[in-house]
Amino acid sequence: KFCNFIINSHTIFRKIKMILTALIPHITTRHEKEKHFLTADGKEESFPSLMDPPSLELSVVVPSYNEELRLPVMMDEAMEYLEKRQKKNPSFTYEVIVVDDGSKDKTTEVAMKYTKKYGAQKVRVLTLVKNRGKGGAVRMGTLSSRGRLILMADADGATKFADIEKVEEGLESISEKPDNMAISCGSRAHLEKESVAQRSLFRTFLMFGFHFLVWFFCVRGIKDTQCGFKLFTREAALKTFSSLHVERWAFDVELLFIAQCFDIPVVEVAVNWTEIEGSKLVPFWSWLQMGRDLVFIRLRYLTGAWRLEAERKTQ
Repeated sequence: KFCNFIINSHTIFRKIKMILTALIPHITTRHEKEKHFLTADGKEESFPSLMDPPSLELSVVVPSYNEELRLPVMMDEAMEYLEKRQKKNPSFTYEVIVVDDGSKDKTTEVAMKYTKKYGAQKVRVLTLVKNRGKGGAVRMGTLSSRGRLILMADADGATKFADIEKVEEGLESISEKPDNMAISCGSRAHLEKESVAQRSLFRTFLMFGFHFLVWFFCVRGIKDTQCGFKLFTREAALKTFSSLHVERWAFDVELLFIAQCFDIPVVEVAVNWTEIEGSKLVPFWSWLQMGRDLVFIRLRYLTGAWRLEAERKTQ
């Protein structure tokens, strides 16, 4: 009976693994059109690879979906800060990669205005052929970056861009960086009491429920996994994004889960944050989708349907 139990358990485990594997969202390979960007004068050039050595100090990846109205505010603030910083310190070099995630509006056209103003060495636009989701957009932009450090920043400008100095300080505070890998996460956890007071009881319940699922299934020690303001060393970005599977809202959780599995040090830093109108997050359905993804993240790694990879082909 014991042997039959073991055999049956193994069979059930294999079937669960097959089901979870079949449900894995397919990460679309890079379309030929997504391998190139346009210069200020309309010439087509190829994006570099994250596997290449860094040639700049900082890359800023801005995932954008139907952001023609909100993007200019964020870009004006970011470019003003970056240009001033470069004037003070000429050795500071940077690029901003705006990733148009299959938008139906004029996001690409709006972003290209900044390429024409500042040049393609400073602003590049990556237009995805179809919508992948925020995680997919961040991943594609990161894989195309040149920076020694890589910052992901939301197109709505909810986080004050100058707070990059705070996450940089957080990164520098990590004394031991194995293979130069480290991540500094912007955090809104210090604003939680205020947000609870402003939210409805239902949305507060969803928020705490999501936090519990994150803690129970995936990531511990990080209070705010979802803040869209994270700074990676190039080595940490390559290690984590090479194993990333989730392309929708829960991708932050998988990234941090991967980081903790690889013992990559992660620090959390309080940043200024303001809620901006026009969010693409639909409270109930988006939280439900993220909750489902959290359960699947854990189960897929647990059953071996997903595996952590030291280095996966990224182009």
